[in-house]
Amino acid sequence: MEMHTVRTRRSAEEFERHEHLAWKIAQVAADPVPVEPDVGEMIINRIIDNAAVAVASAARRPVAVARSQALAHPYQPGAAVVGVADRVSPEWAAWANGVAVRELDFHDTFLAADYSHPGDNIPPVLAVAQHKGLSGSQLIRALATAYEIHVDLVKGICLHEHKIDHVAHLGPAAAAGLGTLLNLDEETIYQAIGQALHTTTATRQSRKGAISSWKAFAPAFAGKMAVEAVDRAMRGEGSPGPIWEGEDGIIAWLLGGPEAEYHVPLPAPGEPKRAILESYTKEHSAEYQSQAPIDLARRMRESIPDTTQIESIVLHTSHHTHHVIGTGSNDPQKFDPTASRETLDHSVMYIFAVALEDGTWHHERSYAPERAQRPETVELWQKISTVEDSEWTRRYHDPSDQAFGCHAEILLYDGSVITDELSVADAHPQGARPFARGQYVEKFRELAEGNVEKQEHERFLQAAENAADLDDLTELNIRVDNLGPTIPEGVF
Repeated sequence: MEMHTVRTRRSAEEFERHEHLAWKIAQVAADPVPVEPDVGEMIINRIIDNAAVAVASAARRPVAVARSQALAHPYQPGAAVVGVADRVSPEWAAWANGVAVRELDFHDTFLAADYSHPGDNIPPVLAVAQHKGLSGSQLIRALATAYEIHVDLVKGICLHEHKIDHVAHLGPAAAAGLGTLLNLDEETIYQAIGQALHTTTATRQSRKGAISSWKAFAPAFAGKMAVEAVDRAMRGEGSPGPIWEGEDGIIAWLLGGPEAEYHVPLPAPGEPKRAILESYTKEHSAEYQSQAPIDLARRMRESIPDTTQIESIVLHTSHHTHHVIGTGSNDPQKFDPTASRETLDHSVMYIFAVALEDGTWHHERSYAPERAQRPETVELWQKISTVEDSEWTRRYHDPSDQAFGCHAEILLYDGSVITDELSVADAHPQGARPFARGQYVEKFRELAEGNVEKQEHERFLQAAENAADLDDLTELNIRVDNLGPTIPEGVF
């Protein structure tokens, strides 16, 4: 890997285009380096993973809304929308499928200087590949690029420190992946990256306070914007530049300011794109930093036969966990029994309480209003707090000693204290039960049960596991039985 220093440049400063971060990313996207076998296999795992959570969310209202919008834009040849057989314009397929993938907060993640769900790249890249009639091997090459750029940006540039939503890394990554998919030249990819970043940078209010369904729509919007940016760039349109380094650019005004420096790693020419192997998926439908606390709560439950005897629980954890999903966020909504599902899945206090009581976690039952409003749960929930621990923060950022979990101290009314800790979730690559192909397939089968006919989900699994050899990528679409509520007509 080569490390690139990125900082603000004055307009009068000599700063050649080939030195722009967007150009360097375009070079990576245009590099025809082959996809290594283990990377190709992991991409297939994530295609299966995305499909699993998409079919599980197909009947939820936000997904039905996005799908109804997409279906108002029929197109030939077009791209497929999860759940139905209709073909729509590819940017709208990216939109609908992106919402389906993100709605349950249940697919892959990468955490470093910033947060990310790199699986959000799959819907826009797959939609364009379907529309253009491209092959499975071309899709896999493109996704290797998208994952690489997304992970590398997350390693090098912290957005949340400046309250910028993490989808600002998704737009450029998806544009780069589409550049690889369509075999575009560096100039075109460069322009598309600039447009994609410029149109997808927004504040983190979508993940703060009373969190709404826009949390699922935000990455879908970024994917849709990436498709449109590539389309415009292919037609000869340019973008603001230098987009990151400009005097009135992203770094100067939205991130660290004119004096800030960022260091972004990117593959050297000819170097394989392997970043997807550094990411990890979820066993539980909840924000990633609550994955290990769920597993820890399930384990500690065995030592606490009666949760009514708990006086207090303190979770010692990283800066990120404390401030984003813990009491360091200062969000009273994270203790509100009537809060939205999206808010509850960003409350580690709620999640730890329910996992401690139930010993399990379910993508629907664990968030049901009657579950959240259970009196004994509300009482326990209010007793839980988080504190930042510098050692957990250090480990959060140390790939050799990774920790996304917490140390839990449970004080009982009799004065006894029960403690335990878990560094990473059981499903993490360094966890007790790392996810491999079998676990991805089983997750799909469990979530497809009751939503997809048996014959259809077995057909999909066969197609997905042979994705590299597919000539017709619409085989990766899935028909779903229950498509949820009827949506009233909007503008379209």
